[in-house]
Amino acid sequence: MSSAKKTAQVVDEVDVALIGAGIMSATLGAMLRELEPSWTQIVFERLDGPAMESSAPWNNAGTGHSALCELNYTPEKNGRIDISKAIGVNEKFQRSRQFWSHQLDNGILSEAREFINQVPHVSFAQGEIQVDYLKRRFEALSANHLFPDMKFSADPSTFTEKLPLMSQDRDFNNKVAISWTEAGTDVNFGALTKQFLTAAKASGTEIRYAHEVIDIKRDGSAWKVYTKNLHTKDITVVKAKFVFVGAGGYALDLLRKAGVKEVAGYAGFPVSGLWLRAKNPELISQHEAKVYGKAAVGAPPMSVPHLDTRVIDGEKGLLFGPYGGWSPKFLKKGSNLDLFKSIRPDNLTSYLGVAFQEFGLTKYLIDEVRKSFSDRVEALREYVPSAREEDWETVVAGQRVQVIKPAGAPQFGSLEFGTTLINNQEGSIAGILGASPGASIAPAAMLELLERCFGEHMIQWGDKIQEMIPSYGINLAKDEKLYDEMWAYTQKTLKLDK
Repeated sequence: MSSAKKTAQVVDEVDVALIGAGIMSATLGAMLRELEPSWTQIVFERLDGPAMESSAPWNNAGTGHSALCELNYTPEKNGRIDISKAIGVNEKFQRSRQFWSHQLDNGILSEAREFINQVPHVSFAQGEIQVDYLKRRFEALSANHLFPDMKFSADPSTFTEKLPLMSQDRDFNNKVAISWTEAGTDVNFGALTKQFLTAAKASGTEIRYAHEVIDIKRDGSAWKVYTKNLHTKDITVVKAKFVFVGAGGYALDLLRKAGVKEVAGYAGFPVSGLWLRAKNPELISQHEAKVYGKAAVGAPPMSVPHLDTRVIDGEKGLLFGPYGGWSPKFLKKGSNLDLFKSIRPDNLTSYLGVAFQEFGLTKYLIDEVRKSFSDRVEALREYVPSAREEDWETVVAGQRVQVIKPAGAPQFGSLEFGTTLINNQEGSIAGILGASPGASIAPAAMLELLERCFGEHMIQWGDKIQEMIPSYGINLAKDEKLYDEMWAYTQKTLKLDK
């Protein structure tokens, strides 16, 4: 520890320290304020404002991930469509809808339309094999009440009616099909985060922007959180009983600094991305849907191509992608040394194992990095055959760090696509790693954190949690009546009924 850190004195003591001003910290803070209003909270953010990394609206697709259109949640196994993951993701998103509705009812969130809007979710198939798969997927999902009012069509006229922009100049001799539901959503997680943090500040939570957490050290039963003011360079220490590390790609390193032995062997694989964003208002007005297709061979699930309607600050937008890329940074506004500094003796075998096993991913990323702007527009033409280069621009997506979990020989390490929660045995510190479905299931992830880290409180908190999220502890896939009640309630509260 540097001499500056050694001489820094504890300046504050709090019950809960939240690292990162993104959707995860904002969600956990909101839950704990309702469960324990007397507990003090503080938020540290290295940037100058909230939701400027992965939660920023143009850094993610804004899909309310409920497995309505995302084909990677319904893999084909031994000739059958496995919908178990789709059901799990859908149930978690229902908890998000319930929690947001409760927060709106109680004045914590202020305006639903700022952060959630109804946008149809569409799955897109091309060619005989994909069309056959999509039809069987539709049949499997539509039989389950979690996926209401889904429709399927392989008729070009229906395709043209639903997706006029995608039909222009399309050769329908190449068979296409779509399945869709009008009940999908677009979510601005940046706006949602800001509403949560505005309420947090009003209730007494201190939020320190431009404060980078540089170390976390055990201090008896509590933690010392060392922060550096990036403007003044001053180092201060805050003592916290519980620490949540919601720092995106930097979470793994901070958990290591805290000596959390549960992250031993874990590693991170950074994946960057690019979008094509429409700059022609006429194009934007012709499309209103989130259209997901099949991923390229070797592509990570987060790189599934989609043509996406966005609603940001009350205005419609349109993006396509993401195109995979690679950067050694663990955050969009991180350092080029992030990856190299993360390699340790305990996770070297994890990195090497994934390097040997993921040849397809490596080839995919190399191919993606080599693409020119014209190459990207050519890929867009699979979705929008009439696309012209002058109507689109390139924007950089948020940086994602995929989790590499340690594993025994002969595997040595496995690349995980999803969201991973890690906590120490005592439950006094926890962090979240990974990517999609991520923000969409933040309330469900934070419920899991509460169970793991605050088990002694769960009985006394039970009624309040049930009030916040009525389906907590209940399998909605088996309780159609409760699902219907919650759907009607959240549709109304979130202003999604058109």
